[in-house]
Amino acid sequence: MPLFLMWQKIKNIYHLIQAIFANLYYGFPSKKLIVIGVTGTDGKTTTAHMIYEILKSSGKKVSLISSVFAAIGNKSYDTGFHVTTPDPIALQGFIKKIADNGSKYLILEVTSHGLDQNRVFGVNFEIGILTNITHEHFDYHKTYDQYLKAKAKLFKNVKYSILNIGDTSFSRVKELASGKILTYGKSKKADINLNNFPIKLKLLGDYNIQNALAAAAACSILGISNQAIFEILENFQGVIGRMEEINLGQDFEVIVDFAHTPNALTQALKTLKTKVLFQAKPVSISKNPKSKVIAVFGAAGLRDRNKRSLMGEAAAKYADISILTSEDPRTEKVEDICNQISQGLIKNRKQENRDFYFIYNRTKAIQFAINLAQKGDIVATFGKSHEKSMCYGKHEYPWDEFATVEKALKERLNNERK
Repeated sequence: MPLFLMWQKIKNIYHLIQAIFANLYYGFPSKKLIVIGVTGTDGKTTTAHMIYEILKSSGKKVSLISSVFAAIGNKSYDTGFHVTTPDPIALQGFIKKIADNGSKYLILEVTSHGLDQNRVFGVNFEIGILTNITHEHFDYHKTYDQYLKAKAKLFKNVKYSILNIGDTSFSRVKELASGKILTYGKSKKADINLNNFPIKLKLLGDYNIQNALAAAAACSILGISNQAIFEILENFQGVIGRMEEINLGQDFEVIVDFAHTPNALTQALKTLKTKVLFQAKPVSISKNPKSKVIAVFGAAGLRDRNKRSLMGEAAAKYADISILTSEDPRTEKVEDICNQISQGLIKNRKQENRDFYFIYNRTKAIQFAINLAQKGDIVATFGKSHEKSMCYGKHEYPWDEFATVEKALKERLNNERK
């Protein structure tokens, strides 16, 4: 057996022991709750927050554990650096606190790592939701099939499996799922679709329609009226760091987004490119065919290397200018990571167009992008968003994407006023 697989199995057994101990210590707290698990490569955070807002606004006692934070009662808690699914002991501690707080419902964002490593062992999921399965985490799972099987573990013992009928994973996951299967998507064949559930959102992006349909499917199972679901989703403001606009009065738009997979980057850039050309806001963006999308992004070190060129391909297709920079390089050289991303850009665009730059310091990359922008452009930073640290080597250093963007904007605006 390869050393990597042996270490992975040992780690999984360790987490299983932790999970068993934590469940026994805290008294299997999830049995006191209706737990809704949300998994998928992209969109799971937004979907989880949509469900949370629908239930909360409908007067339900509900809590949430997502990659952004844990919401228990009127308090929020940090869930850790680069962490979506906490370790078993921390997770069960959160669930115990949630049950003791009087919540009836828990929405839990669940990763493939969390499922494969037994971090959610003992959690009594009643509803499982899948957003999609695209290219990600192949450094860990090695193949798409193994990645899919890890995601599908969520649906083994649930009462309801809510699946995206339009995703390429649908048929395979359906075979592995348990309970009553409820489908959603644009297709009229889906149980929840835009014909029988015509949702309108303030949020940009076709992918958010899919997220909203998934949330609607879950909440309809839980007895929330269609009218209430419509009203809450139509007023949903989004999640921190998901297509979040930073507006200090500049004549171009600045967006902070968490996209860090090829599919997420493709969907985000496609949405922004469409907006800059056809759906511009009259206040901040003029309908100028020369307006550009300027993307600032990188890729995480010691993670799926195969996705890097795919992210370059996505940027080549939809971004007018790409600025390749650091995003948790860890012990890898950021220069090597950016070079691998650039292969996708070079492959899909002529190198002499000079439509991408290497600026390895992320602060300087953001400053460069903002100073480069002209009236009507959209500058978008991807990959860090809400995260509060940047990993260089083996150490986490404080990082604040929003503060960095705002500082660069203020400096530009101040210079323009002089």
